[in-house]
Amino acid sequence: MKISHMMNAKRFYVKYFNGFSLEKEETFFTEYMTTDVTAIVGFSYGAQKAFEYVYTSKERIDTLILLSPAFFQTEKTSFIRSQLRYFEAGREAYVKQFLLNVTYPSTIDLSPHVKVGEKKELEALLTYTWDRSKIQAVLDRGTTIEVFLGKEDKIIDSAKALEFFSLTTTYFIKNAGHLLQGKL
Repeated sequence: MKISHMMNAKRFYVKYFNGFSLEKEETFFTEYMTTDVTAIVGFSYGAQKAFEYVYTSKERIDTLILLSPAFFQTEKTSFIRSQLRYFEAGREAYVKQFLLNVTYPSTIDLSPHVKVGEKKELEALLTYTWDRSKIQAVLDRGTTIEVFLGKEDKIIDSAKALEFFSLTTTYFIKNAGHLLQGKL
């Protein structure tokens, strides 16, 4: 009879999904990210992609962390159309203003992280619909969902997002914006 000894090894990883027009911005969120469990993390547009990844995944995922999830389903279609028009009129100018709103109320310089997105990404971001039944399905599989929202967010209506994500563990951070940072 062969006996094998298995060591108790912690298995963990963090898969991160970037926000719209950004790359490598996860360094701003290390205090919200865990490394002692199997975790998936997404910021803004990346939160939508992270959620869909977890929802469709067959693997065990302990924690889903949604950092300022892009939440526009309460906006009028005219708002979405105007955002897309402004983007088409001048991508670089649109992204520059967008990122100023992302960093508010802080003065963090995101220029080293800019990767100008595509119209199809912006459209997906603005038209995505969060579905409570899908959230419940993820929770029912044993995945913890943590949502972090900044009260001073200039990108989304954080109060409406707070109300919507009531099924999850939600943190509402005073004096913080979309980037979950306050004034420096």
